[in-house]
Amino acid sequence: QVQLVESGGGLVQAGGSLRLSCAASGRTFSSYAMAWFRRSPGKEREFVAAISWGGGTTVYTDSVKGRFTISRDNAKNTVYLQMNSLKPEDTAVYYCNTDRPSLSWGQGTQVTVSS
Repeated sequence: QVQLVESGGGLVQAGGSLRLSCAASGRTFSSYAMAWFRRSPGKEREFVAAISWGGGTTVYTDSVKGRFTISRDNAKNTVYLQMNSLKPEDTAVYYCNTDRPSLSWGQGTQVTVSS
């Protein structure tokens, strides 16, 4: 079973940047399409971005297009989310998982954007 550990969150001012990482254990990581999700206070967890197993295809929710970039390094079993031009509405706990999602959720990493 693949286990997921997210990191890289923090407190940043509006307009700033953060890079999130998701380290996955397990030998089958490279066979999964992976995704980032987020949960804002009082809201359901929502899809943010996804990347194909080989990294050649990416998909983003409309609210982050042009600001966020998802990438992966299969040799390091890691998925990244580069977040630029952050807005207060990006404040949330960010999680990674397969695109379905099909794995147990990790603890996530808190991103707080101040205005």
